[in-house]
Amino acid sequence: MSRASLPKSRDLSDATRLIHEGEARSGFGEMSEPIYVTSGYAYETMEAAEARFDGRDPGYIYSRFSNPTVTTFERRMMALEGAEAARATASGMAAVTAAMLCQIKAGDHVVSAKALFGSCRYVVEDLLPRFGVPSTLVDGADLDQWRSAVRPETRVFFLESPTNPTLEVYDIEAIAKIAHEAGALLVVDNVFATPVLQKPLKFGADVVVYSATKHIDGQGRTLGGVVLGSEKFVMDHLHTFMRQTGPSMSPFNAWVLAKGLETLSLRVERMQASAAKVADFLASHPKVKKLTYCGRDDHPQAALVKKQMTGGGTLATFDIGGAKPEAFRFGNALEIVKISNNLGDAKSILTHPATTTHQRLAPDARAELGITDATLRLSVGLEDVDDLIEDIDTALKAV
Repeated sequence: MSRASLPKSRDLSDATRLIHEGEARSGFGEMSEPIYVTSGYAYETMEAAEARFDGRDPGYIYSRFSNPTVTTFERRMMALEGAEAARATASGMAAVTAAMLCQIKAGDHVVSAKALFGSCRYVVEDLLPRFGVPSTLVDGADLDQWRSAVRPETRVFFLESPTNPTLEVYDIEAIAKIAHEAGALLVVDNVFATPVLQKPLKFGADVVVYSATKHIDGQGRTLGGVVLGSEKFVMDHLHTFMRQTGPSMSPFNAWVLAKGLETLSLRVERMQASAAKVADFLASHPKVKKLTYCGRDDHPQAALVKKQMTGGGTLATFDIGGAKPEAFRFGNALEIVKISNNLGDAKSILTHPATTTHQRLAPDARAELGITDATLRLSVGLEDVDDLIEDIDTALKAV
């Protein structure tokens, strides 16, 4: 097997790197990356096996630790994110959990924004305290709350921006500064923005996590996640944790995701353009009581969006007047847009967070985040935008 290297004589764009970075070719010289579906690897001699295990030979040992196809995906993500190192995981939540657990111990403390995907909030609010790691939840937009929450034992800050589902945007640079002054690392879940539109490492984040299941795959085919950061973070914390606990990505899933990355820029660009038009339509409709889209000037953090992101993204969140019955009536009247809890798909998807992604939160916790029974999250796909608007307009007439 050989790995092709891209020219170092010029600065290549993300679009080019997403197609060629990390290419691994066998002796057959195939164009499409091969899938190395193997659990183990053979050694020429007993001495070679010993050298592999004690680190003198950096080759592959076992696919729970690393795999050539998974490495291709990791290298492609590193190039896109601008990260020194990465480890792929079996799912997005495996990435979040590994990024947190690998660097903390009993007695440490975590500060997190309270606006999180339901499963992420479970990890921070319920899981970590079981093992002696208390957490403090703050309003992510309030920098004073981040400062006030710091304790001597604080080791990790965690946030997602834009948030799921309310699309709040947080000042990554300012929060990273507070974290570093406290001796903590900032972990950012960047799944909504995608690495095409926002690069948290450039703003001081230490670790970035993704659910690759979303835009990176982009066609609802497979699960996956990835953790990216410095070589020091990965080798000091993440590498051994991954190796010993086993939340590894399968070679086949890595191949699917690597192929997905080849079209990520094109898909996000098209989906974002459509999302902007759909958001404008929703904002002007009398039956829509509230509309949030990161690409609009009326977004509460519009200036921060322009600072951190290169576009408004592929999601819009809106409230339909009334409550759950009206929201359900609208969703059930859609014919093109699908009802699901996923996002970032080629197919447009409608989600009712209060009964799906955030249903485990108490009603008062949802209300604090701005999630009502009338709140709907729309992930705009690759369909013709005029067809989508017509479908949404027709469904609104049923409300």
